[in-house]
Amino acid sequence: MEQLQQIIDSTNNILWGYVMIASLIGCALYFTIRSRFVQFTMLREMVRQLTNSAEKNHNQSKRHISPFQAFAVSLASRVGTGNLAGVATAITIGGPGAVFWMWVIALIGAANAFVESTLAQLYKRHSADSYIGGPAYYIMYGLRNKPMAIVMSVLTILTFGFAFNTVQSNTICEAVNNAFGIGHMEFGIIITIATLLIIFGGIQRIAKFSSIIVPIMALGYIALALVIVTLNISHLPQIINLIFENALGIDKVVAGGMGAAVMQGIKRGLFSNEAGMGSAPNAAATASTSHPIKQGLIQTLGVFTDTLLICSCTAFIILISGVGLDEADGVRLTQEALTLHIGASGRIFIAIAILFFAYSSIIGNYYYGEANIRFITKSRLTLTIYRILVGAMVMAGAMMSLKMVWSMADITMGLMTLCNLVAITMLGGKVMLLLKDYRSQLGKSKDPVFKKSDVKEFANDDSIECW
Repeated sequence: MEQLQQIIDSTNNILWGYVMIASLIGCALYFTIRSRFVQFTMLREMVRQLTNSAEKNHNQSKRHISPFQAFAVSLASRVGTGNLAGVATAITIGGPGAVFWMWVIALIGAANAFVESTLAQLYKRHSADSYIGGPAYYIMYGLRNKPMAIVMSVLTILTFGFAFNTVQSNTICEAVNNAFGIGHMEFGIIITIATLLIIFGGIQRIAKFSSIIVPIMALGYIALALVIVTLNISHLPQIINLIFENALGIDKVVAGGMGAAVMQGIKRGLFSNEAGMGSAPNAAATASTSHPIKQGLIQTLGVFTDTLLICSCTAFIILISGVGLDEADGVRLTQEALTLHIGASGRIFIAIAILFFAYSSIIGNYYYGEANIRFITKSRLTLTIYRILVGAMVMAGAMMSLKMVWSMADITMGLMTLCNLVAITMLGGKVMLLLKDYRSQLGKSKDPVFKKSDVKEFANDDSIECW
């Protein structure tokens, strides 16, 4: 096991030292400029589309999930361990400056999220229960590259169905153990059973569960954080100054200096918001909407919600508390910080919060894997085996070490992201054509509706099925 850990660590050092950072930021800047800063200029439109997700002017089947439900499924995956444990780990290793780089990757990386989710809508397919799609589908039909599509599917299954879910279950058990003294094995069994009950219910149950629990848990956590920040408002300028100084290398005293801050901020920022990773498009494709751009905009808002709001809340709770960064790691650091603010109930609150955050992520992660299982094979037996294996990995994660689960997640996440970034870069021109059409209709005071026959560049494209 120790030798395996060394191999994984060496691979991660190469992957995340240069390749991933350059690729993520490079693609994000490219799409930001080419889209004319869509993540900023169309922020108001994002909010409008989310609140109007019932799509009153669009004939939507009851079997299809709504844009808001698709948003909730993707947010269920985004909002989880990365927000509470991931932020704490980033600050511990990279110092307060890591928070700044989490903000950066969210602000510019949102352009990656916009492109990938729009592509998922453009190349989605009809299925029995809903629409289905994601990176494997836009690689298969947009790039017409089946081998690459299968590789992407396998990486998604390994990353979300297995690796990420070990992180989530490990963090749940650690938080519950710290708060209530319940053993990892005992609570791991409970989580595993609960997971299997939900995932055997299909996308409709997943969507319903996520759309109810995610807003409640997110708003509750944000409300508590805002109360804490408000009560300590006099310290906020000092904290923000500390973040910027450490991020830009002005103050290298804290935990590793600028290099560690950049690496940890981008790594944990990506784990949390998933912008460009190729995960959210699996949920985005399932929505019934009148224009692909609408879901692209809604999913972009999810990146901001995750990192700029929820991750920032965790960072401020930790940094305002004054808890020593060497006193604990992961979710325990967040628990100890909140304890200093509100007393012993802080550990209990975080344990309950992480239970909802991380458990919703397990459900969202599972669906990403299922979508890609369905892409590779129509075998119901294979899907059943996958569901059982997901349950097994949830149980295994509860028993594994913190370092091992994070290391496994980092390597599969990195490989998956690289594959997706190549694909969306090659297909990005299609999104820009859709964005031009969308903006044109908005300029005429229309509710944008896309029909491929109305846009000459798409009119004869037989790879587009649903438009």
